[in-house]
Amino acid sequence: MHDLMAQSHRRKPTRQIKVGSVSVGGGSVISVQSMTNTPTADVAATVSQIRRLEEAGCDIVRVAVPDEESAAALARIKPRIGIPLIADVHFDHRLAIAAARAGADGLRINPGNIGAAKKVKAVVECARERGIPIRIGVNAGSLEKDILKKYNGVTPEGMVESALRHIEQLRAMDFHAVKVSLKASDVRRTLAAYRLLSRRTDLPLHLGVTEAGTLFSGIVKSALGIGMLLAEGIGDTLRVSLTRDPAEEVRVGFEILKALDIRRRGPEIIACPTCGRTRIDLFGIVERVEEALATSTLPIKVAVMGCVVNGPGEAREADVGIAGGEGVGILFRKGKVVKKFPEDKLVEVLLAEVDRYEKSWKLEARRS
Repeated sequence: MHDLMAQSHRRKPTRQIKVGSVSVGGGSVISVQSMTNTPTADVAATVSQIRRLEEAGCDIVRVAVPDEESAAALARIKPRIGIPLIADVHFDHRLAIAAARAGADGLRINPGNIGAAKKVKAVVECARERGIPIRIGVNAGSLEKDILKKYNGVTPEGMVESALRHIEQLRAMDFHAVKVSLKASDVRRTLAAYRLLSRRTDLPLHLGVTEAGTLFSGIVKSALGIGMLLAEGIGDTLRVSLTRDPAEEVRVGFEILKALDIRRRGPEIIACPTCGRTRIDLFGIVERVEEALATSTLPIKVAVMGCVVNGPGEAREADVGIAGGEGVGILFRKGKVVKKFPEDKLVEVLLAEVDRYEKSWKLEARRS
């Protein structure tokens, strides 16, 4: 398997639902999601972006459905992609129904802004008929007025009350194919809300820190918010929200899972931070290696070190690695030097070794 799930990771037991071909909750692999930023009605652009997300490892993709044209476009998008498609709908229950009928594998709604109970019921009946789940998406920025008044603003307790209210609304309609998200733009409130809800329900939880921001701040907020919850055993699927190319969201999502040894997809690249001993363009070398391995699904730990003296020892846990300086490059495996070569061949030699490792790994996988 290209995606490996650590056996030691213990999660809170939750119910399992199906989003197309992907299981969520119930001990299934934690899935990584993203959302397109193309106009959904532009079928060619949306399909192209989804295919890039698939290459990055995205398990489930969500698209905005702000109008009838976007809802209708799902019928042309769905046959051209290979991962489950979720329709994100606000305010107009008719768009949710149209999206479901056009082939969406799931719906993301906030029952609080869909309208009267009969409108929510119409969406639920359509989802039941189509056999698709609904995500109750509670957002700190759109809580009900009575909850805001009760808690004197946005609080974790208020977010949880909103979620439980909507959960009960769907449960009263005998609809149970539900997952829930509680997203805020600040980490502490997000953490508190998910912890509270996790104690109150066994529904699968979709993790995320909404409006996390640009690349650096967004990664930090998401790594803290999502990562801390995952480390506590909370969460069944996730989306990293970045003001960036959606493929970057997927990449960061997998890095969070990889850092916690929950799920491994693709190489893990480790590199020293550089110091006064560094005599090579380590930044440039790491970027070239990272780019070359960007679409690889090989579960390998690769080290790129800036010093031939300490490099192999500092990165002894790496499956393969290189270090260079003063015109000489070395290749090492598990901390042991196996080859010396000219420094200008560092990337070339490393990638050849990764290729050799991959062939050996595939052979071993077939035998087992």
